[in-house]
Amino acid sequence: MAIYIFKRILLMIPTLILVSMIAFAIIQAPPGDFLTTLMSGEAGETVDVVQIEAMRARYGLDQPIWVQYWKWISGIVFHGDFGESFEWKRPVNELIWDRFGLTVLISSITLVFIWVVSIPIGIYSATNKYSAGDYVFTVFGFIGLAIPNFLLALVLMYISFQYFGQSVGGLFSPAFVQAPWSFARVGDLLAHLWLPVIIIGTAGTASLIRIMRANLLDELPKPYVEAARARGLSEFRIRVKYPVRIALNPLVSALAWVFPALVSGDAITSIVLNLQTTGPLLYRALQSQDMYLAGSLILILSVLTVIGTLLSDLLLAWLDPRLRAEV
Repeated sequence: MAIYIFKRILLMIPTLILVSMIAFAIIQAPPGDFLTTLMSGEAGETVDVVQIEAMRARYGLDQPIWVQYWKWISGIVFHGDFGESFEWKRPVNELIWDRFGLTVLISSITLVFIWVVSIPIGIYSATNKYSAGDYVFTVFGFIGLAIPNFLLALVLMYISFQYFGQSVGGLFSPAFVQAPWSFARVGDLLAHLWLPVIIIGTAGTASLIRIMRANLLDELPKPYVEAARARGLSEFRIRVKYPVRIALNPLVSALAWVFPALVSGDAITSIVLNLQTTGPLLYRALQSQDMYLAGSLILILSVLTVIGTLLSDLLLAWLDPRLRAEV
């Protein structure tokens, strides 16, 4: 097992290097750059040509792409410097960390919400196949998959404001947006947090219910379940110890996408709800070709994806004895 872990970690190094190159190349693929947008006046600023050329030389935009890439990646690796955002005129590190905490908070609570709701319902639907409850959960599951999150956000925002009189734009009431942290500000955050958690978690919950139900239905008829039942084990222990544990494998394998989701969140829903998370920040950076900010966020998402893949593989090897034997 230790050798397997070492090999996987060693393999991560060239993977991350390749991913960083691809990410930087994608950022550079569209014609022009942020300074071109600035010259055209689309950025809302007026800058003379001399200043543009000075900025181009400062950021190395007048050099080949591989020189720009090395300047960017060497700053990250050797100095922890992700560069400076052209549009915000602030270090990328500060911009990301300003929104990182709230993004992780929302995504973590949403993830817990999805798993706590979907796994028990999926188990119930599989063990009570074609019952009234199974049909009800199936209908709600299909509705959750069919309705886009941003549309659900608009509906719940209207209901929340119209019938409960709550300001639902953003994560704080206007009085607490710039206020220092206090118990009152935390309470205000919690009062606003339920809406994005439910909206972002709806589609994921509906999807995992269907996955859990289908996986468990595949496992319940297998011979090892009948053998455990013949030994006199209780139905609860039979289901939890054997088929449910194996049915969780696809959910654990999805961990590779959970880590980047903790940072990116649901960008469109975040824009609709005016959430101060990294999703809208990345969207805006891609629009304006703010290469250091966009490239850094994409690199972070890629690193988290690779780490999530490694952790999901290790958890699968621990969860399923058959995979552990192969390792």
